[in-house]
Amino acid sequence: MRLHQPIAVVIVSILGTQAFTVPSSTTQKKFKPFWTPLYSESEEATESTTTKKPKTLGLLTFDLDDTLYPISPVISEANEAFAKAMANFGFEGIRPGDIENTGRQMREEMAVDDPKRASALSHTEIRMMAIRKQMETVIFLRSLENIAEDEATSVSSLSPIIVNNAKRWATKEVSSSVVQAVYNAWEMERHHAGERHVYPEIIECLKQIKEEHPNIVVGAVTDGKANPMLMTFTCAPYFDFCMSWEDDMGAREKFFQELSDTDSEVQLKWIYEAALEKYAGFASARGLFKDQSEPNDTTDDVWIHIGDDLAYDVGGSAACGAKTILMELADKYDQTARHRFTLDKQPSWSVTMDDEIETHRKMNLIAEQHVDKRVGYISGLKEAINEILAE
Repeated sequence: MRLHQPIAVVIVSILGTQAFTVPSSTTQKKFKPFWTPLYSESEEATESTTTKKPKTLGLLTFDLDDTLYPISPVISEANEAFAKAMANFGFEGIRPGDIENTGRQMREEMAVDDPKRASALSHTEIRMMAIRKQMETVIFLRSLENIAEDEATSVSSLSPIIVNNAKRWATKEVSSSVVQAVYNAWEMERHHAGERHVYPEIIECLKQIKEEHPNIVVGAVTDGKANPMLMTFTCAPYFDFCMSWEDDMGAREKFFQELSDTDSEVQLKWIYEAALEKYAGFASARGLFKDQSEPNDTTDDVWIHIGDDLAYDVGGSAACGAKTILMELADKYDQTARHRFTLDKQPSWSVTMDDEIETHRKMNLIAEQHVDKRVGYISGLKEAINEILAE
């Protein structure tokens, strides 16, 4: 070798021509330039085989209806309690399904004059209105029968003035405290029925999750008055809080009024933001934050939301940063979610109107892209959670 060869020639002679081979597009990411003297093949092997550390599960939230238990039998048994309570207060002859039928009819009638107000009615408001309407109807019909008997005539022969006066009188005769008592009986039985019908695998799954993630905060997010913390013998020991859409009626009303506009791109976020605030309080109290001066800056904790509704559970929680698991359960679980927003298969207890169904369907399509995992059997729920944490 001549001492005055160009330096490039010397390098080629020493390292061989492969040192200057340009990597293909498929190997570009692994290519290490030959002038990096501290890098070795053994280090590359170590780097590629390093196991990725699973993330920490910080917050786990659940929808309730058709996620922890099938909603149809729960509502049916609560309606039975409603009918019994009505009879106990002297309103005999009321059938269990009357509370749903009356509520649906009143909502549809309201929608004619005030569609936004009708859309914003909560489940509690609809049932309270239905209970009062049922009581008014019973009192009204009884008063007409009494008047007709006193006048020795038929009810159909009574004058419109008498009929209207009887209707106004019936409205005043209904006691608000009795309406509330009947509703309380309905709601109490709803929780008892929820315990009777809770999916058995759910309790075992919650137990295992709490054991594997001792610092986890578990919450519920629901559109209604169901509360797992009142399900003393089943779910209560595993939940830290429950957020109801009815906790903030102003935000709920605003959301459903916007939802009634089929051209809007409404997002359900306020209830999940409220759940995050609740979590921040629990996490701070348990010392889970790295920097107490920034209470919303947790560690790399993951939030997972589990529910059966694409638009509300998946779309709403994902918009606030949650990972999502869609409970698309097998037929044996008697889940109604997949039928709830089709025009031809509305559950008997549903008071959802047709225009809301169409808007919800559009939201479902948008939310599809935010599903992280799907679960057909509850036994696969823990595995789905672990897969999200390992990603």
